[in-house]
Amino acid sequence: MASMFYVYVLKSLKDNKLYIGHTNNLKKRFKEHAQGKVPSTKNRKPLKLVYYEANNILDDTIKREHSLKTGYGRRYLKSRLTDC
Repeated sequence: MASMFYVYVLKSLKDNKLYIGHTNNLKKRFKEHAQGKVPSTKNRKPLKLVYYEANNILDDTIKREHSLKTGYGRRYLKSRLTDC
């Protein structure tokens, strides 16, 4: 069975800003964010998972993450997500 990789978007309920990352274990990674174990989000809790995409190619997942971090990518997310 092929490994799956995920690009995910978290929304801070503290400052309403988005965090975009990638992982191969979405549940574990979200739990790490929620427990304050990720330096870039530990002071922005609570966090809500608002979007994710699955892919079976790591390079494509990383490219997608970088794409979503651009101005165009953030506009795309805002158009897709009513909560952002």
